[in-house]
Amino acid sequence: MGESIGLLKVIIVEGKRLAIRDFISSDPYVIVRVGELMEKTKVIKRSLNPVWNEELTFSIEGPVTDLKLEVFDHDRFKFDDKMGHAYLSLQPIMSASKLKRALKLSTGESETNLRKVAPNRDNCLIVDSFVTYVNGEIVQDVYLKLQDVESGELFVKLKWFDLST
Repeated sequence: MGESIGLLKVIIVEGKRLAIRDFISSDPYVIVRVGELMEKTKVIKRSLNPVWNEELTFSIEGPVTDLKLEVFDHDRFKFDDKMGHAYLSLQPIMSASKLKRALKLSTGESETNLRKVAPNRDNCLIVDSFVTYVNGEIVQDVYLKLQDVESGELFVKLKWFDLST
């Protein structure tokens, strides 16, 4: 195993208007992939607007480009049904630590926007997302539209902790 360059915390906050995969609802969970690493949230029973508030931590050892999220409906006796997927570039949040150092921001600083990430064909953003330095942390709130599904959105918070300094 190589040396970690940083920690990425992915907080899966909630889903909205997820697709129905059972009779009138779904039992959703999210699989999060960062490079070769994978984590999974708990299953929320019978909900199209689930609230997970679940934090998943990834130790990043090398260059990673994207965060990939897949939503599934848990089924007890057959294969889990796909409920869409989304992706987001990690480059803005990972490179923000260099900007933080260049601006000489310290823990006592007030909230500072470091980067703006606009929705485009290379991400699944619904609205502009800001990489912000707040309370000594580099954070990014993202609202993502699920792809290849009739409806669904995810609200996710990212936190980056640079260990290479």
